Amino acid sequence: MQKWTGAAITLVLLTSLLAACSGNSDAGSDATNAPGSTAKGDGTKKPDPVTLKIMVPGDRPKDFDAVIQEAEKRMADSLNVKLDVVFVPWADLAQKTQVTLSSGENIDLIFDAPWLHLTQQIAAGSYEPLDDLLKQYGPNILKNRPQQMWDANKFDGKIMGIPNGNSFVQGRVYYVRKDLREQLGIAPIKTYDDLIKFAYAVKEKVPNITPLVPAGQDVNKGLSEGAYRHYWADNKENIQPSPALSESLILYTKNNDGKIYNLFDEMEPAVWSWIQNARKLYQDKVISPDVLAIKEVMEPAKQGKAAIVVSNDFGVKDDIQKALKSGNPKAEFEAVTFMNLTKGAVLTNSLQYNFISVPVVSKHKERAIQFLDWANQKENYDLLVYGIKDKNWEAVGDDQYKFKGDGYKWFPYVWVWNPTTDRQDASQDEETKKLNKWTADAGNFTIDKLSGFTFNNAPVSNEISQYTSMEAKYYSALFNGVVDPESYWAKFKAEAAPLAKKIQLEEQKQIDTFLAKK
Repeated sequence: MQKWTGAAITLVLLTSLLAACSGNSDAGSDATNAPGSTAKGDGTKKPDPVTLKIMVPGDRPKDFDAVIQEAEKRMADSLNVKLDVVFVPWADLAQKTQVTLSSGENIDLIFDAPWLHLTQQIAAGSYEPLDDLLKQYGPNILKNRPQQMWDANKFDGKIMGIPNGNSFVQGRVYYVRKDLREQLGIAPIKTYDDLIKFAYAVKEKVPNITPLVPAGQDVNKGLSEGAYRHYWADNKENIQPSPALSESLILYTKNNDGKIYNLFDEMEPAVWSWIQNARKLYQDKVISPDVLAIKEVMEPAKQGKAAIVVSNDFGVKDDIQKALKSGNPKAEFEAVTFMNLTKGAVLTNSLQYNFISVPVVSKHKERAIQFLDWANQKENYDLLVYGIKDKNWEAVGDDQYKFKGDGYKWFPYVWVWNPTTDRQDASQDEETKKLNKWTADAGNFTIDKLSGFTFNNAPVSNEISQYTSMEAKYYSALFNGVVDPESYWAKFKAEAAPLAKKIQLEEQKQIDTFLAKK
């Protein structure tokens, strides 16, 4: 869900990839020296065909099958790989991937994330360490990501998933209906107060449009209205989720002091004000009454039914804008952010938001990495990320793209995203391009003391499992204002505080050890 610019990968890397696939290695992988391999015209052996099963979130684009056919055609004389890509709806992602991994179902590549269950699955032994596989089969994967990204995204010193991203901080915005704002005579939105005034104006004067749609599903609880506030400049103490529960503010850090705080011990006034504000917005019918039932916030946005929605990227996605305009040509979204853009004001731990991992049960680990390495070459990256050239998209220079029609959509973050081969959306305005460049420069941010720290949840894995189940009943409802804050906070605390305390103590213990070694 982050976006970055990039430069083309060199022909030298393509040559090295083909060499890696040629059978010169004596590692005995399924991709080289494969039993029954057939001879090619150049004297090397083509590996036997395999089908890689890949599980990613989202909806299958209309032209995805054509893209996969083209990819398989390109790989036919080298990797000889077929692709079985399974898309899982976002609302079902946590449960589906959990069941898949725990059942031992044969999957070769799977999306995971710190905000999903990446650390839990690592602790459970679900994923293969990738260091050696990447050294042997992933030169493009390694070179396409800066060393700082690799260093900050290891787990117990090992690469347990390939980080998919191209920034050091993720952009956060609200999509705002510009046409409605202008229709109501409201000036461009500069502050959160401006945003809320616009929302109330929509409620009063624009029937059949929901003023504000935050995220209500537990998997996206970081985008619930109250929790989303911590990204904005008025969060003076830099309150943010702790590594153990990376989307939850219950255990949190502040002021970059290396300490873990617990809302059950003492409520932060700022966080409580965010919860209370969400409650008022919900009671005033500014927040959608169906917020907890909406599985994907962009659906009402595309249907023209929402005036404000949350998004994890700078700018407005071209496919969202086109979908909105297909129903109402005069409708238009603009993106507004309240992040603190002052140099050094925002902390970064360089931890990426999205990963792709190789389950230990995979029978084709080498070939899975070879496929991803193939996908990290510019021409192949363009195919998987943007679709069929001149049908789904057109190139704008060397580092920009423009989608054509609605046959394909942007989703590289689920499997191949990197800062080197990525292109910028040419339809974005200059301010969005400027913001994307801002997030790509580590010099714009203060390095978090905990950069490079990864929480090992094995000592408290049972507590985390129990706690997250409890939290799912309360968190999104509280931070979206759906329930009474006082009574529901008391219930939440009574059920979950003992578990949260155990997690906090273990996390602080590990952090203290980490900081002592720095």
